[in-house]
Amino acid sequence: MSATLTGIFLDAVERHDKASQFLVKQVGEWRPISARETYAAVEAVALGLRAIGVARGDRVALLAETRYEWAVCDLAILGIGAVTVPIYPTLVAAQVARLMRDAEVRVAVVSNAIQREKARAARAEVPTFETVIEIDRAPTEPARPGELSLDEVRTRGLAAREGDANAFRASLATITPDDLATIIYTSGTTGDPKGAMLTHGNIASNVASCLEVYALTPADTCLSFLPLSHIFERMAGLYAMLAGGATIAYAENMEAVGANATEVHPTILTGVPRFYEKVYAKVMDSVSKRPPVMQRLFHWGLARGRARARAHFAGRALSPLAELEARLADRLVGRVIRERMGGRLRYGISGGAPLNPSVLEFFFAIGIPILEGYGLTETSPVICLNRPGHEKPGSVGPPIPGVEVRLGPEGEVLTRGPHVMRGYYHNPEATREAIRDGWFHTGDVGRIDADGCLSITDRIKDLLVTAGGKKVAPQPIEARLKESRWVGEAVLLGDRRPFVVCLLAPDFEQLETEARDRGWTAASRRALIERPEVHALYEAEIARVNASLAPFERIKKFDLIDHELTLERGELTPSLKVKRRVIAEHFGPAIEALYGAEPRHAAAAEG
Repeated sequence: MSATLTGIFLDAVERHDKASQFLVKQVGEWRPISARETYAAVEAVALGLRAIGVARGDRVALLAETRYEWAVCDLAILGIGAVTVPIYPTLVAAQVARLMRDAEVRVAVVSNAIQREKARAARAEVPTFETVIEIDRAPTEPARPGELSLDEVRTRGLAAREGDANAFRASLATITPDDLATIIYTSGTTGDPKGAMLTHGNIASNVASCLEVYALTPADTCLSFLPLSHIFERMAGLYAMLAGGATIAYAENMEAVGANATEVHPTILTGVPRFYEKVYAKVMDSVSKRPPVMQRLFHWGLARGRARARAHFAGRALSPLAELEARLADRLVGRVIRERMGGRLRYGISGGAPLNPSVLEFFFAIGIPILEGYGLTETSPVICLNRPGHEKPGSVGPPIPGVEVRLGPEGEVLTRGPHVMRGYYHNPEATREAIRDGWFHTGDVGRIDADGCLSITDRIKDLLVTAGGKKVAPQPIEARLKESRWVGEAVLLGDRRPFVVCLLAPDFEQLETEARDRGWTAASRRALIERPEVHALYEAEIARVNASLAPFERIKKFDLIDHELTLERGELTPSLKVKRRVIAEHFGPAIEALYGAEPRHAAAAEG
């Protein structure tokens, strides 16, 4: 396999040469785009970028939602030796400007007018920033100096190709594994975002190693819906799919993933735990609304499926009777659910955060294996990945080929290998702190079992140390709480405090449906969470989780947040991890109330 990302793309074009390398929904129909058509599009954009002055090593920002054009522009930027700086489209203008300034961006490709306005604001603050390229700019919209449409860039590229038909091929030939491919700003759960510098060789090595673990063929189709701005989707959902010859279908948006799956019949999904948790919650909610006889049939079938899943995890065979029951259950229950997800799923891949073992078991029970892995932006990203047929719930599996893992004195996960970043852009101090003696320090706490499989138990900086000196790992407890269909997010707090408390963000879609069914009237979400019946609902969920905890881990008090946690408020990272420090700041008065007088329902402090 090629040691560069551009080589992976070129190999996909020349070796696989698929008639449907990509699938894009346009005007209600899925349009196949061939590998050759994609190559021509990438070539035109690449030469067009060079025509407007983008040179080798220049930083080009990509501020766009996941879509075909994102992939084309990324490959074009890489193809001329420039550096892609992906920026989440959910970030506000001030955050966009800050990242562009740090990366010394010269050109930004934006998706639409909303993102264009953020780029316009950034141009006033970023001295190096010269040109904005808009993908969806209407032909009739008046142009401003320093702004182009993507079509105009393509036109310039086509003109350049007429002058030199081999220019792009020649450029591709100059790209080496040591060339910087991208600067990706980390999510920043515990501090300010830092720009991780990943080379072509870093990411290409990760692609090759992962494809030794899970097989891809030209018969596969991946439905891509996670942000391409995140290294997980970019590596697994774009470069790895190209390397394996799989077709990539781009979902219309997150809300349309279910409908799109029934249309394109994917064989592979890449998702974060929250996606799988929401699928699980929707299935269980749908079942709860069916007639009692159908509910009993479902739960009978699911129980047999879970029994088969547990036997699989334990490496033992079911009894002949249990195997017969499991096959019948699969026909009556598992197959029905799989059909609603397209009917062809071979497996899903989960990364970005720990996946609740109960949710993992559910997917195995319905016949959709989930391969859980682990990694970080700085590691391109995969460090560990469960092997098909040898999955361990609660574990992220052994290291992928070519990657080393060991535990530090405090149980911190350390790794080294070709996947580790070059360093943080413009931040040598943070680089020295992160990479010591050749080992990258992840900041995660873990344990390694006798089979070499890693389990992540928490973040070093996320551990809560109570006033009594007891250490509480919040993430496993939060994951247990999120098993409930009523809970959208759970945030444990209690560092240097006498006991642990919790803020719960309801899944308002589920809660409001239940309220209508039970006749609980409320003029607003705030009024709804103040109802005693609602408080009792969540009190029962807290009691359920507390029952399995040590006394010092138990949640003594809780409160409800009157809105779902969002990226826009800065409460979640782009990969949907909770920013505990931000939550503590936003809900300071409510938290203090939990430790003092009677708690009130949590609303973010004004200003």
